[in-house]
Amino acid sequence: MATEQIFDRAVSVRVRGCGCEERRLNIRVNVELLSVSNPVHKKDLAVRLTDDTDPFFLYNLVISEEDFQSLKSQQGLLVDFSAFPQKFIDLLQQCIQEQNKDIPRFLLQLVSSAPALDHTPVSLNVVETNPFKHLTHLSLKFLPGTDAEIKKFLANCLKCLKEDKMILEQKLKKTEEDLTRQLSYTQQSLSEKSRELDKLKNEWTSYTTALSNKHSQELTSEKERALQAQTQYQQQHEQQKKELENLHQKSIQQLQNRLSELEVINKDLTERRYKGDSTVRELKAKLSGLEDECQRAKQEVLSLRRENTTLDAECHEKEKLINQLQTRVAVLEQEIKDKDQLVTRTKEVLDATQEQKVILEESTEEKQRHIEKLETSIKSLSAELLKANEIIKKLQGDLKTLMNKLKLKNTVTIQQEKLLVEKEEKLQKEQRESQEMGQSLQKKEQEVCKLQEQLESTIQKLEESKQLLKTNENVITWLNRQLSEVQMAKTLGSPTSVHAGGRAAVSPLGMPDRPSFHSSEISSPISPLYAFQNFLEPIHSKNGNSHSLSLQVQLNSQLLKPSQRSHAHTVPAAGHAANKENGDQLRLESKYLKKKDDSIPLRGLSQNTLNSEYLRPYLPAKALPSPKAAGTPASAYFPG
Repeated sequence: MATEQIFDRAVSVRVRGCGCEERRLNIRVNVELLSVSNPVHKKDLAVRLTDDTDPFFLYNLVISEEDFQSLKSQQGLLVDFSAFPQKFIDLLQQCIQEQNKDIPRFLLQLVSSAPALDHTPVSLNVVETNPFKHLTHLSLKFLPGTDAEIKKFLANCLKCLKEDKMILEQKLKKTEEDLTRQLSYTQQSLSEKSRELDKLKNEWTSYTTALSNKHSQELTSEKERALQAQTQYQQQHEQQKKELENLHQKSIQQLQNRLSELEVINKDLTERRYKGDSTVRELKAKLSGLEDECQRAKQEVLSLRRENTTLDAECHEKEKLINQLQTRVAVLEQEIKDKDQLVTRTKEVLDATQEQKVILEESTEEKQRHIEKLETSIKSLSAELLKANEIIKKLQGDLKTLMNKLKLKNTVTIQQEKLLVEKEEKLQKEQRESQEMGQSLQKKEQEVCKLQEQLESTIQKLEESKQLLKTNENVITWLNRQLSEVQMAKTLGSPTSVHAGGRAAVSPLGMPDRPSFHSSEISSPISPLYAFQNFLEPIHSKNGNSHSLSLQVQLNSQLLKPSQRSHAHTVPAAGHAANKENGDQLRLESKYLKKKDDSIPLRGLSQNTLNSEYLRPYLPAKALPSPKAAGTPASAYFPG
């Protein structure tokens, strides 16, 4: 005997008993064709009614060709026995389509003569409703199943469940193997990336230490040069020592103020650290609460074991869930590849930054441009890392949902429950590892930001020191040139005018060198500040059409050699007057205007004297501080 199943679905049926209210039940209708070849080939139609919630609910109906003829004559059917099964299935499908509506057009009624369905014959009616009356298209009478039939039915159900169980176990094993392989691969890739990050961190630290050492060496060399110049200057100009000490005290006060600010910042950082510790404690408390909820969930799993009867309806849903899990695993692999690409991008950006730093040492302008590029690239990296953290959080949420769905699968059998518990533990470990990796990534981002800030501060300090050196060198070269010109003028014995009233002599730039007194032959040394602050305008001659500049020069007794001090002389005023009449300017040969190595640098000039309107036309352009100099103002180099 061969069986062919043509229909098997759950249908909403209205049950009516004698003297009872109408109620709804979800009854599974199974339609099969039975073909028998011995001794005569014939076909029978078998219809079985079962309830998924009640395993002892069983009603059978077998219709042969002879029975169908009597049914056809009784109910006025117009179809043959060969077309009857399909027509009956069409009616059932129309009932299924209309069962969710408030007023269905087609409905199934299960009518019993007894008040309850207690092993009594029932009739299944297919009814069409309209505003006028209810039309019964078909009425089939079902007999309750005997004990043997119920046992046979239960045995078949148990056999089907076992087959489904075996298939699910095989699928679970395959998914476990795939997940373990993927997890091992991801762990290896994460370990490699962590090693690469450590290497990059070591390179950063070495590079920063090298830069700091280099800058410290440069600073020490500059300090040594400054000390040498200071000793020379102290020997010749003792009066300026007090001014330098005042400047030093001001710088110490600034450093102390800076130190107090740094202490305040340190206190703020410690407070933030304590706040972070408090948040960690709160998270630990939340974790303990989650563990309690996990234990409660396990108790709920024990209660769900009693609901094994709903497994048949959930098998199809589980297959869909497995497909969704596979798709999500593929999405996770794609996201891991994206993270690998992000890491390679970070490597490329770091290599680019190292090349840019080498170029920065060569020119200050290129350094600023490359630093701006680095800042933009680091901002993009931080944004991408934040996106990666959000993706990790989403993955954690997906893993939690997967855990909840895997917990539902524990209701199949005790063995599956044990396997799923082990999977839950593994997934929890993976979640913890992913959280630790996220925290480590955040720490590394913070370290990279700190290193960048240190690099920017060192570059700013270097630029400030270079600008200070340039301005100092320009002023020193100009002052050396002026002093060398004064010395050459003294050696040549340029015309001077000495007056009994103690007039001040004028340097070649029209600045007073020092006052001469008629009571003493040797004039006392005066600071260059006195010379610049007592600036005199040039004297113009009155000779008809032409106006020439006459310069008065007096010899400095301390700058001349001992032999020249004893033989100092002055030129008569008549020669000076002759030069005025002719309109000729005092000129020196080019060999006396060259820079000397033993010239004395002049320090302590005020910013007001350098920026004065009278002195600016006589100073060279390089000696003046540029107004666009970035960083420190000129008042920081030349105290007033």
